[in-house]
Amino acid sequence: MFQTQQKLIANNYPAWKYLLLVVITIVGLTYAMPNLFGDDPAVQISPAKSVEFNQGTQTEVASLLDQAGLSVKSSVFENGRFLIRFHNTEDQLKAKSILKDSLGRKAVVALNLAPATPAWLQGLSAQPMYLGLDLRGGVHFLMDVDMEAAIDKAYLRYIDEVKGTLRDARIRYVSVDVAEQKLEVQFKDVATLSEAMPVLRQAYENRFIMTIDETTAAPKVMLSLSQATIDETKKYALQQNITTLRNRINELGVAEPVIQQQGDRRIVVQLPGVQDTARAKEILGATATLEFRLVEEQGDPYRAEKTGYAPNGSLIYKFRDGRPILLQRRIIVSGENVINAQSGIDPQQGSSMVSVTLDGAGGRKMLATTKQNVGNRMAVVYIENRVDTIEENGQEVKKRVTTKDVINAAVIRGQFANRFQITGLDSPQEAQDLALLLRAGALAAPMEIVEERTVGPSLGQDNINQGFISVVVGFILVLVVMAWRYKVFGMVANVALLLNLVIIVAVLSMLQATLTLPGIAGIVLTVGMAVDANVLIFERIREEMRNSSIQTAIYAGYEKAFVTIADANITTLLAAIVLFSFGTGPIKGFAITLSIGIITSMFTAILGTRAVINLIYGNKRVEKLSI
Repeated sequence: MFQTQQKLIANNYPAWKYLLLVVITIVGLTYAMPNLFGDDPAVQISPAKSVEFNQGTQTEVASLLDQAGLSVKSSVFENGRFLIRFHNTEDQLKAKSILKDSLGRKAVVALNLAPATPAWLQGLSAQPMYLGLDLRGGVHFLMDVDMEAAIDKAYLRYIDEVKGTLRDARIRYVSVDVAEQKLEVQFKDVATLSEAMPVLRQAYENRFIMTIDETTAAPKVMLSLSQATIDETKKYALQQNITTLRNRINELGVAEPVIQQQGDRRIVVQLPGVQDTARAKEILGATATLEFRLVEEQGDPYRAEKTGYAPNGSLIYKFRDGRPILLQRRIIVSGENVINAQSGIDPQQGSSMVSVTLDGAGGRKMLATTKQNVGNRMAVVYIENRVDTIEENGQEVKKRVTTKDVINAAVIRGQFANRFQITGLDSPQEAQDLALLLRAGALAAPMEIVEERTVGPSLGQDNINQGFISVVVGFILVLVVMAWRYKVFGMVANVALLLNLVIIVAVLSMLQATLTLPGIAGIVLTVGMAVDANVLIFERIREEMRNSSIQTAIYAGYEKAFVTIADANITTLLAAIVLFSFGTGPIKGFAITLSIGIITSMFTAILGTRAVINLIYGNKRVEKLSI
C-alpha cells in the first residue's frame, strides 16, 4: 500500500499512456491537415442518360478548352465523368459556358469545388470537412407539402381496397366513391348495409370513423379517416417526399446536400456549391408521375366530352394533341411501384422511350391485368403538378396547376409483368427527365417552392474568413491569458488547447461532417470552455501547495478536480444532446461541434496536460512550481 501511494505521488505515467497520446496526436494532425489545402474551382461534366463518354469525348473537351485559351490545373476522368480543375473562378465560369454550349444535351455541365488535398493524404482516406451553404455558397429551397392533397390521395387509395373487401365477403354494393373528403359506400337496401357493417368494422374500425345514412333511396355508410390515420398519412407524405427528394438530388450528383424536415409540412433543401438553379429547381419542383389504366372501350369519348357524361363510371382524359379518351377508374399501377427506369430509343419506331421495371406488388398487378385483357388497350397517363405565378388584380398569385395527359394507349399483345416500355414521348430530354423522376420515386403529395435563396460563393468566402478570424482571435486571447496567469502550466494548457482544436477538426473531417457558421460558433465556444478544466486543476494545485509537498499538490490537484470537471462537462454534454435531439439543422450543427469539443477537451485537459506536467516535474525533487 505504501509503495503504491509513493508511485502515485511520484507523478509518473506508464508508457502506454504516452504512446496513446502520441498516436492520437499524429492521427489528429494527419486527418486535420486536408482542411489547410482549400478547394479548386472546377467543372464537373456528367454524361446525360443513354450517353457514354469515351476517349473521343476527352479529346473534344481538351480541344474546346485549349481553343478558348483556358489554363487547366488538372483534368481527371473517373466513373464515366470529367472533373476539370482551374486556377481561378473566372476560368471556371468561362469553361462552363463553353462546354455547356458545345456538348449540348449529351452532357450535364455543373460548377463544383474540388478539394485540393494531396494524393498521399487521399491515399489515407483523409478528406476535408464539407462546408455548408452559408460557407460554400449554393441554393436554398423551402418547400411546402400539400397535406390536403395527401389526404385526398389516401381516400382514393382506399376505394379499391374497400371494394375488394366487400367482394371477398360476397356483399354487393352500388358504388364506392369519394365525396367531400369522405368515402361513401352505397348499397341497394338496408339489409345489405346491415350485412356489410360488421365486415367494414372488422377491416377499418381503427382507420375510419363510420356514419350510417339510411334516409336516402340507396342507404350508405360514410367513412371518414380518423385523426390518428390523418396524422399517420401526413407523416408518411412528409417522410416519403424527403426520401424522394434525396433520391432525386443523388441523381443530380450534388455533393453533401442538406434535406430536412421543418415543422409538420415543410422541407428544407440546401444544395451547397450549386449556382445554376434552373436544373435543380426543375427536378425538385416536378411532381411528375405515371398511372397505368385500362381504356374503357364501351363508349364514345367524343360524345362523352361533349355531354360531360362518361359511361360505366369511366373518366375522360385527353391525349397531348387534344383527342379525348375514356379510361377506367381503377389504377393498375402508379409511379410508386416503379423501382427502375431507363430512357432510350425505340428500335421499331425510332422515337424516345422509357424502359420500366416494377416492384413485386406492381408486377403481380400488371400480370393479372394483362392476363385478363389481351387485345384491350392500356393507357399511360403522365401527371404533372406545377405552380404557376399569375397576375390577378395587379398582384402576383401562385396557382397550382395539374395536367394529366395520356401519352400512350397501346393494345396489350400478350402477358407481361414487371418489365415493359413506355413510348410516345416527345423528345429524348423528356424521356430522360421522366426516367429520372420514376427512378427517384413518386412524391406522396405535391409540393410548392415557397422560398428560394441563392448564396453566392463570395458571400460564402466572407463567412469563412470571418469565422476563421473569430476562432483565431479567441484562441490567441485564451493563449495570452493562460500564459500570463499560470506561467509554465499555462503554456502546457495552451499546447493542450491547440491539440484539442486539431482533434476537433480531425474528428469532423473523419465523420465527413458539414461545417456551418453555427458549427464554427460551437468550436469558438469550445475553445473558450476548454481551459476551464485546466483553470480548476491549476487553482486546486495552488491550494494544495500551501499544505502539501510539490508532488502531492500536483497529484491532488488533478485527482480532486476531476469530479468537478466531469460534472460540469457532463451537464453541458447533456444540454448539447438535447439541442441535437430537438433542434433543426443549424442547431444540430452547433450541438455536434459542441459535443465533440467537450469530449476532446476533457481528454486533452486531463490526460494531455497531465502527461506533459509529469514529463516536466514528475519523479523529480522540485522546490518551486511555475504556476
